[in-house]
Order: sequence, then structure tokens, then C-alpha cells
Amino acid sequence: MLKEAFQYIVGLGNKEIKTVGEQTYATGNLELVAEATTTTLKVRNLSGIVEYIQNDYDSQPPVLIHIESPTEVRVLSTFNRDKRRNILVQAEALLPTIPFKNFISVEEFIILLQSCFVQSVDRDTLLKVVGNIKEDNVKTTGDDGISQSVTAKTGITAVADVKLPNPVTLKPFRTFVEISQPTCSFVFRMQDGPRAALFEADGGAWKLQAMADIKEYLTKSLEQEIKSERVVIIA
Repeated sequence: MLKEAFQYIVGLGNKEIKTVGEQTYATGNLELVAEATTTTLKVRNLSGIVEYIQNDYDSQPPVLIHIESPTEVRVLSTFNRDKRRNILVQAEALLPTIPFKNFISVEEFIILLQSCFVQSVDRDTLLKVVGNIKEDNVKTTGDDGISQSVTAKTGITAVADVKLPNPVTLKPFRTFVEISQPTCSFVFRMQDGPRAALFEADGGAWKLQAMADIKEYLTKSLEQEIKSERVVIIA
């Protein structure tokens, strides 16, 4: 028993590295020696990816740009020996936090519209209505419970019930700054307090539009690299 244990311990120190096909193994349990991977370079905008590829900083062979979401894009290498890809560059959009589905005070809602949404007709209409509310009570009109009205200032001295716009089309900051922020439909609701909230109403279609716009931006910016087959873009 002691002899067998001693032989086992000695064997642990006699491992050798062997190559089988294109893979490298260590003797004994034939543990795979993984090929080293790169440290991912992280940036906050699409222009960082464009500059990296145009300058060919690491003298890379053809790369794959994968648009994973409206807020994340990765530059991937070809397969290495272990059929894995290096993530060379990862771009993550730097965006504000927008509390959709949450009812917040009118003051917070006004600040949110002005700081986190692109100027548009519907945004300005919301600001006008919400900024002129005179009472805390919110009224629901109609049998379907969808339409709402509030008491708001309509002139220098006049006060009247104003029907809330619904749905509204807005452009929140939700993707990279280099592209146009995608338009999205929202259900606008209010509660007593008064408090206001926005609920997405486009089924996530804005995400597909944003990803298509990102691909268009990168395709135009890297036109020469794509023609020379140095870059492939997928979304």
C-alpha cells in the first residue's frame, strides 16, 4: 500500500506536455492546457471601436463585430486553437437610469423629461401639461379606464380639466450617443399626489431599430475595412 502511494506521488511530479492534433495536453489525466486569451479593452462609445480597428493597433487578422444589444458591442477574434474567441474590445454605452413603470413626483418627472429625453413635440406637450397641474386629484374618464384628465392652468388665469396625451411618442437616451435615439411609444399615466409614470408600449421594437442603426453607423465608418475583408458585422 505504501509503495503504491509513493509511486502515485512520484508520478504526479512527472507530468509531460504532449500535443495531440492542434490541442495541448498534460500527461496523467490529460488536462487541457488552454491557450492564453487577451484582456478585453473596454470603451464607452462606438467611436472607440472604429478607432481601434482603423489603426489596426494589435495587427489582428479579420475580426467579427457582434452587436449584442442597444447598449453593448463586442469585437471578437477568429477561433483560437481551442475553438474559442478573444473578446478584443467591448463597448458599453454610458446611459442615465430612467425609472420606467415607477410613479414619481411631478417635479422629478419634469426633471426626468428634460434631462433624459431628446426634445420632441410629445415631450414638450407632456412638460406643458404636467407643469401646469393645479390639483392633486387625477380623474379617469371613459368606460375603458384608459383616458385620464387633470385640472391644469390653461391660460393666464383660466383653470380647466385637461385630457392627458396618451399614448405618447418619445426618444429616451437608451443607446450609444453616436446614433439617433430610437423612437418608442409609451403609455402615460398619473396618480393622485400627483405622480406620473411612463410604460413602454412598443413590444421592444426600439431595440431592433437601435441595433440596426448601430450596424449602419459601423458599416459606414468601417467601409474600407469591410471591403478589404478585415471586418464582418452581425447584429
